[in-house]
Amino acid sequence: MKAQDIMTHNVISVDMDDRLPDIKKIMETHDFHHLPVTDNGKLVGIISDRDLLRLISPFINKVSEQARDTDTLNRAAHQVMTRQPIAVKAETSIEEILTWFKQLDISCLPVIDEDEQVIGMISWRDLIKHATF
Repeated sequence: MKAQDIMTHNVISVDMDDRLPDIKKIMETHDFHHLPVTDNGKLVGIISDRDLLRLISPFINKVSEQARDTDTLNRAAHQVMTRQPIAVKAETSIEEILTWFKQLDISCLPVIDEDEQVIGMISWRDLIKHATF
């Protein structure tokens, strides 16, 4: 099996200048844990739900909210993304994908074409769903 056989198609990505509230809403609406970040269509980074939990103040919309808490919402994707994410091609074998997951302790991989355009995503959930035991 190859990446193209198990990847999630119809990937939603965000632009480098998209703001955290919009990114958070996309993740919540679609129940995503990762979003690729693109610049002119090319993959330049990835944002995880863990990144958002780490960066967005827990005091937002609370009685104790202060200006510095709302300032965390003004950040753009390029300020918080993981740059130069590992990505694979559609022809990459599942064995190689598993190796990346284990070696780097990551939970998703973008799938890109020759022009570095995101064409799919593979998460550990995809691997489990297609596993044969």
